[in-house]
Amino acid sequence: MSTKNPIRLPPLRKLRVRHPTRAEPNPCLTVMSSVLACWASAGYHGKGCSTVEQALRACMDAPQAPKKPNNTINYHLARFSKRLIAQGSKGK
Repeated sequence: MSTKNPIRLPPLRKLRVRHPTRAEPNPCLTVMSSVLACWASAGYHGKGCSTVEQALRACMDAPQAPKKPNNTINYHLARFSKRLIAQGSKGK
């Protein structure tokens, strides 16, 4: 066992997780950029872009995944921080 004191962390003003949820990337974004690049190179009514346009239509018509429920970690941290701060201030 070491005789050193444990490292003390500075007090926090509030408990909070920065980004509890991240936005899901759009799966059709790459196909849409391909369509726009094809239109830019071949013109809007270009015949060579029909396959890419069909792929974009298929991607947009595909059923979307159900939306995930919001993460409630910050709500619970805010609730528990009152208890933690109250316990820490009693010892001073």
